[in-house]
Amino acid sequence: MPTHVDRDLLVRLLREQFGAVAELGASLDDDAWASPTCLPGWTVKDSVSHMVGTEAMLLGERAPEIDVSHLDHVRNDIGRSNELWVESMRPRSGAEVLDRFHDVTERRLEALDAMTQADFDAPSWTPAGPDETYGRFMRIRHYDCFLHEHDIRAALGRPDRAEPDHVRSAVSEPAGALGYIAGKRAKLPPGTTARIHVTGAIDATWLIAVAERASVVDHIDGEPTIDLELPVMRFLRLTGGRASERADAGTANEGVGVVLGGDVALATRLVDNLAFAI
Repeated sequence: MPTHVDRDLLVRLLREQFGAVAELGASLDDDAWASPTCLPGWTVKDSVSHMVGTEAMLLGERAPEIDVSHLDHVRNDIGRSNELWVESMRPRSGAEVLDRFHDVTERRLEALDAMTQADFDAPSWTPAGPDETYGRFMRIRHYDCFLHEHDIRAALGRPDRAEPDHVRSAVSEPAGALGYIAGKRAKLPPGTTARIHVTGAIDATWLIAVAERASVVDHIDGEPTIDLELPVMRFLRLTGGRASERADAGTANEGVGVVLGGDVALATRLVDNLAFAI
């Protein structure tokens, strides 16, 4: 079933998200722009270049014609498409990339301001599949930019910007994929049940049951086979493939770790396979 997203909320979140990235970029010197992030081959500047490229594409600009065959970290067609924009902007300074970011996001916000709820509910191709809505596409855009902003913050040792409305919107993307994560990624056996509880900027719990296929459910009988508790920002990093650290069983790790309960081996398998983003 297509996902319908509140247009006013998403436009506000995107405006605030673009503003947060711009404010962060304005505070950076050349060394900070060149800092490596957790994503292979990408610096802070590359992360902003990627956001520029996607928003430029949504404005109808054609991707640059540039050779990226020398980049070993490119693994698929979407990665290649992303890298065309990033590679084209590598000769630019951080300040120049930030100017480009201001330009494309201002024009994108003008376009979004002119759209209606009906426009957001209209069918659209999205990175999640073809049978979705434009509003879902914009929710994915917010999710992507939110993750990249926090890649930059982590690279620079800056604190998270864990504002509840932004976290809640971002979390909706991996939360909707938990059945796929449990069944296809972690390959949990039939009969397994799981409880995932996140804390921090938002407090939320999801229940998963594995039968012929894994799905998020409203209720499970008895105690879950797997019980996970972790901070919501860590959940976002793990599901976004950002965190390389493994779960530390039974340890809160000063508020940033993953607490495993129930079948620890299966719980660890689930945590190690939470990544679903491309």
